[in-house]
Amino acid sequence: MGNIGWAQLLIVLVIVLLLFGTKKLRSLGGDLGSAVKGFKKAISDKDADFDEDASKKADEKIESKDQSVQQKTDAEKQHQKTE
Repeated sequence: MGNIGWAQLLIVLVIVLLLFGTKKLRSLGGDLGSAVKGFKKAISDKDADFDEDASKKADEKIESKDQSVQQKTDAEKQHQKTE
């Protein structure tokens, strides 16, 4: 029980073909393929956007660290000049 053999699959395929017809199944397959293709494109675009945002944030973080280091060195130079 529960095992589906090749004969049962063939019967199901014949019934589906009789119910829907080859033209409708062909168009359904094309629509399904287009939907999967669009989904994959949307996912890859979202991943690219995420990677770009992460890269921008990392660059901003590095710039802010560089600025804080520069401010510290400027403050030390200013302090040395006043002494």
